[in-house]
Amino acid sequence: MKKSVSKATHTLVIEFLSRYPEEAANLLNDLPEDEILRLLQTITPSIVCDVLAKLHPDIAVEIIRKMEDAFFIKLFTRIDISLGTGLLSRLDEETKGVLISRLPLKLAKEYQELISYPPDSAGHLMDPNVTTFQMNHTVNDVLKHIRKIRNRRIIDICIIDEENRLQAVIPLQEIAMAQPNQRLMELPYNNRHVSIHSMAPREDVVTLMETNRLTSLPVIDLDGRLLGVIRYDALVSAAQHGVTEGIQVMFGAGRDERAFSKASFAIRKRLLWLEVNLGTAFLAAFVVSLFENTISKVTALAVFLPVVAGQSGNTGSQALAVTMRGLALREIRTRHWFRVMRKELTAGFFNGCAIALSTSIFVYLWMSSLGLAVIIGIAMVFSMVIAGVSGALIPITLKSMGQDPAQSSSIILTTVTDVVGFLSFLGLAKVLLGVLNLG
Repeated sequence: MKKSVSKATHTLVIEFLSRYPEEAANLLNDLPEDEILRLLQTITPSIVCDVLAKLHPDIAVEIIRKMEDAFFIKLFTRIDISLGTGLLSRLDEETKGVLISRLPLKLAKEYQELISYPPDSAGHLMDPNVTTFQMNHTVNDVLKHIRKIRNRRIIDICIIDEENRLQAVIPLQEIAMAQPNQRLMELPYNNRHVSIHSMAPREDVVTLMETNRLTSLPVIDLDGRLLGVIRYDALVSAAQHGVTEGIQVMFGAGRDERAFSKASFAIRKRLLWLEVNLGTAFLAAFVVSLFENTISKVTALAVFLPVVAGQSGNTGSQALAVTMRGLALREIRTRHWFRVMRKELTAGFFNGCAIALSTSIFVYLWMSSLGLAVIIGIAMVFSMVIAGVSGALIPITLKSMGQDPAQSSSIILTTVTDVVGFLSFLGLAKVLLGVLNLG
């Protein structure tokens, strides 16, 4: 009988956790962490993920710290990677590194990439250990929790919604002066809070600090989810570092080339890629040379070569810019390659059809050659599709290989678009030379 009652109780608990994760999390927040962990280990990972997302971040992090390896791996191979990243980023570097190393290699690499930020970014300056609350919490809830975390300096309280999106920032002074039973939603707050994206450069951090006279600056991701806070001392440090780096750059001591870098530094940075670019230009020239006889028969082909290459180049550059931005802001990752490629393929095809129609009409009116108009139209569609797909896949491929996509993507793309553009246009002309009476 006792066993059946115990089983029924456990079933009811699981049902409550799965149906009402937010209410369950509010109740669990008041329990000891070890007791919460014991309960979570008895339920399915999908329900655990929902509950962890609703638990107070400080409590969720302590639970993760106490998890056994098997349970941690089982959970973090299923958890939403954005939620997992937000929780792991609150841990100290040593603990974080150990936990990530236990995950499968590919997943561990992705977590490591998302958690680490470039040295000059807002994400690098932020403190991920930010104290957050929701609008339905009371002043007493806030003060009670703050007393528990005595080792954390708190100036402002960040208010988030159920999806961890930043909703408001309330100064601690306002909370301290309010009635204990007042809910945060009843307090005066500014929902037009100032925040910054995690990949924003340090210069933007300094500008916001000086413009708004901030004591702390919330850091968010693309979806508005709170990742951390840049505190005043870090803001001051960023401003000081910006000044000293400006002096270093004037003497060419910066990490990357700037307007005032030494000529020798500029030569070292540029010459290799200029040589590579020269090689790719000769490759494109070689492709054109393969069709010398065809061009000699129809000299008008030479006139329209830059048109085909130029349009495919622009198409590829557009796709490259969007993909590079997505990678830089971590909007996309290398595993999203198929979705990005499919989008660019579709866009390239329909844009190609529209541009091909305009080009064909213009060529026919200029040259009075239906055959030439058909050839350049087909070549335009084909080359723009390939260019769009290449613009998306080249930086993603380089990123997956551990290379810097910003440094070499444009050169590779230029080669691809030129070669594909020339091959499609001149190749079609050669094949259809007799059929369309171009000669």
